[in-house]
This record gives sequence, structure tokens and C-alpha cells, in this order.
Amino acid sequence: MKNNYLYALGLLLFLISCQTQKQDNKYVASIPNVKEKVEEFVSVKLTADVSSFSENQKKMLPLLFEAAEIMDDLFWKQAWGNKEDLFSKVDDVYLEKFLRINYGPWERLNGNKSFIKGIGEKPESAQFYPADMTKEEFEALNDNNKNGLYTVIRRDADGNLKVVPYHLEYDSELQKAADLLNRAADLADDAGFKDYLQKRAKALMTSEYFESDMAWMSMKDNKIDFVIGPIENYEDALFGAKTSFESYILIKDTVWSAKLAHFATLLPMLQQGLPVEDKYKAEVPGSDSDLGAYDVVFYAGDCNAGSKTIAINLPNDPQVHLEKGSRKLQLKNTMKAKFDKILVPIAELLIADEQQKNITFDAFFENTMFHEVAHGLGIKNTLDGKGTVREALMETSTAIEEGKADILGLYMVDMLTNMNELGPDQVLMDNYVTFMAGLFRSIRFGASSSHGKANMIRFNYFKEKEAFTKDAASGKYKVDMEKMRQAMIDLSKDILIIQGDGDYQQANKMITEMGLIQTDLQADLDKITTAGIPRDIVFEQGVDMLDL
Repeated sequence: MKNNYLYALGLLLFLISCQTQKQDNKYVASIPNVKEKVEEFVSVKLTADVSSFSENQKKMLPLLFEAAEIMDDLFWKQAWGNKEDLFSKVDDVYLEKFLRINYGPWERLNGNKSFIKGIGEKPESAQFYPADMTKEEFEALNDNNKNGLYTVIRRDADGNLKVVPYHLEYDSELQKAADLLNRAADLADDAGFKDYLQKRAKALMTSEYFESDMAWMSMKDNKIDFVIGPIENYEDALFGAKTSFESYILIKDTVWSAKLAHFATLLPMLQQGLPVEDKYKAEVPGSDSDLGAYDVVFYAGDCNAGSKTIAINLPNDPQVHLEKGSRKLQLKNTMKAKFDKILVPIAELLIADEQQKNITFDAFFENTMFHEVAHGLGIKNTLDGKGTVREALMETSTAIEEGKADILGLYMVDMLTNMNELGPDQVLMDNYVTFMAGLFRSIRFGASSSHGKANMIRFNYFKEKEAFTKDAASGKYKVDMEKMRQAMIDLSKDILIIQGDGDYQQANKMITEMGLIQTDLQADLDKITTAGIPRDIVFEQGVDMLDL
């Protein structure tokens, strides 16, 4: 009996010890206000009317959702690692929500600061490179594919660096996604969409994306659109080379898309109107570009991390741009949610009363749309013939490219208004004032991301050129249209020349000197937060939201 008692007591003590260790291993927030951080994101339902869809289209959608969810899991692997292990160590419901918003323990809209005790700074290498790899070691690696968009760097059994293509690194997940795409292709009513899905399935298994990108460019009439694969290179903060997995499921708005179709034909003319010497606009963008409006019903992976995308300009391949252009898809439902819930309240707080009337959704839509158009303009290959702009500008390339698109987008609106292309009721002042208000919305995402750096460069450039004034009594900003217009032209020219020259030093200088949030601006951002205006949106999304 005594032995049984001692055994039971020992077992109890062991279990208590295990439980204590389990509690000690739990992740704890390093910030006091996780609940408030989560509540800075307002929830938006992603839905669309699919009642007119064919039976095949309705059967296809669940397959696309399943494939998109695989991209979400893959991005977790690239950004953090094992998400199941992460969540198993979290008990706080709000901490878990904040982890899901940020795809890891670093606050993406606040300089990537860690918000969990014991977890340090976000590694620039993410999970694309060995954590202990030095830049010198990478440079010494003799493999032409080491800078490939679709490769990771790993160590072999001897500890030496090696290059591994995505389709081998993520073989099981990509095979499953490819099978789902082929099944969806069997249900496709539209021949172009079927061709794209089949070629994209093949691309996932070969890491060769050119043919599927070209097929995606050729689609014109399909009601459902689907973006899937490794696309943007923002997550690689070390070299800006490796792409991250993401996916969008889109439902075409045929009425709005018809309105936008005309602008796609104007790209070559817009290129020639850029405010630089001819050599910086000698490349002719493809005229097969597509402008369209969509309701997005699912975000997965990179595009869902931190701030949410409101427009898409793809593919990123410069060869596709030169041969066929790009497709610029406006995500109308997400855009309207951000305008109503975030931009309008910010404008009421920080824009001069007499310019409140100039804050309009049409202007917000146009500014965003032509941001995407501007990605297809300018130069893709440096003038010295040594390679692409991305290769020359390295880790600065994405911030400079986003800055170009932002400022050239407004330049495009200005050009088209003066050409009477935007209709007789166009009020150009609306675009300028809405652009200014939009800066405050975007700057709140922080200066750590490529978009954030681009926003700050633009704000500080405008401030230096006196493109706006700030009333000391009200704390509100007023746009000086003529000075902003000149600043817009000058900044467009500066960025286009940096890209054409492949001038890494000048790009780095621009980001270092102007890509920072200064004290007076931070006070305005704090005012926005104190007013309870949402920082961004999160989604209620999934196949069940479509009532299939």
C-alpha cells in the first residue's frame, strides 16, 4: 500500500512538473496592449454575388479556395517556420489573433518590432536563407541560381551553402496545389482560364513561371480570376531576391471593368509623356495590358500579411511587361472598405475644412488604379545593359519601385485630365487632396516595409517643396496644388533616373535620408490612433461566405 502511495505521489509531482514546464514554455506578449492592437483592425466580410455562375464555376471555387489556403501555409513557412508549434505555445486569444494578422511575432505595421518576450528582431533573411549565413558567404557561393526568384539557400550535410528550387523545397504542398488547379481546369468554361490553370499547375512543379504568366495576360472574359504562386519579394529584406507565396480569388465586376478598358490602350503614349530624357523611356510597354475591377473574396499568404492590398499589378516579370504589358486589377470592395472606414475619418481629422469636399472615392479609385498603371512604365533594364533595375538596386529596388508607382500614378491622372480622358466632370484637385489624405493612411503602416519607405520619401519630399502647409491652430493640412504638381514632376524624374542608371548609391541615399517618420508627423499619427480610427482591415473570408 505504501509503495502504491509513493508511486501515486511521485506521478502527481511529475505531472505537476510537466504542467509547470508547459506553462513556462508558453509565449507571452512583450507589449501591454495586445487587445487594443488587434482592435485597430476593423473586420470586413469578403463576399460576392455568384448566383449567375454556372454549375461548373460553383464547383470550381472550393478547389481554388483549397489551393489558396496551401499558399497561406507556405507563406507561414517562409516568414516564420512551423506555425503549429508557434500557436501551441500561445494561450491568449488576442495574442493568437495578432500573430495571425502579422504572420509571426513581429508587428508589420510598426517597424517589425517583436511583440513576444524572448523573440528578437525579425531576421532580414526570413526563412529563405540559413540564419547564420553571412553576406560574404553568400557572395562566395558559385551558383548562378543563387539570386533566383524561386530558390532558397540551404546548407548541405557538410555545412556548405546550396541552392534549392522551390518545387523541391516545398514539393508536397506544391504537388497538392497543382493537382487542385488541374481539377479546377477541368471545370473551366473559359478556354483562356483553363489554359492558365493548367500552365500554372505545371509552373508550381517546375519553378518556371513565364508561360503561365503569359497565359494569365491573355485572359479577358473569365468571370473568376485566380492569382497563385510565389510573386512579391518584399519578405526577403536581405537581398530582395526571393519571392513569397500568396493567392487571390477574384470575381470580375464587368460594369466597372468596361469603363477601365480604354486606358489600357494608352500605355505607350503615357510612357512617352514621362518627364525625363528619351533614353529613360525608350522601352515600349506592351499594349496588351488589362485594366479591370474585381471583388476579391479571398486573400492568402503575403498579400494578407499586415496591410491589405487594394490593387494588383502583375506579372512582375519584366520580359512579360515588354512583350504583353501587365494586368492592373482594382480590388473594388476592399478599396471601398478602406476609403469609408479609414481614409474619410483621417481626412476629417487632418485635412483643412475647406478641402474636405475634395475627398472622394472616385479620386481614391483613380489614384490607386494609376499607381498600378505606373508599375508598367519607365525602365525595366538599366541603360548600361548590365541587367535589370531590380538586380542593380538590390534590396532598395522594391521601395524605389513603389515610390515610382505612387508618384507616377498621380502624374498619369494629371496628364489624362489635361487630355480630357477622364471625363468632363473630372476635378483634378480631388485627386491631389485625396492623394494627400491617402498618405496619412498609408504612413500608418510604418516605415519598415517597401511601401512604408516609399510613403515617407514622398511625404518628406512634399514637405521640403512646400507642397502643403499645416495650420498651427487646427493642426490640419492644406494642399498647394501648383507646388505639389511641381514636386510630383521633380520626384518622378529623380526616381526614373535612379532606376534607369541603376544607381544603388542614390537609391540608398534617398531611402536613408527621406524614408523616415519625423517627430511632428508621428504626433499626427498618434492623434489618428487616439481618435480610434482603424489602422487597417482584416477579413471574414472563405468559401462559406459565398453561400454556394
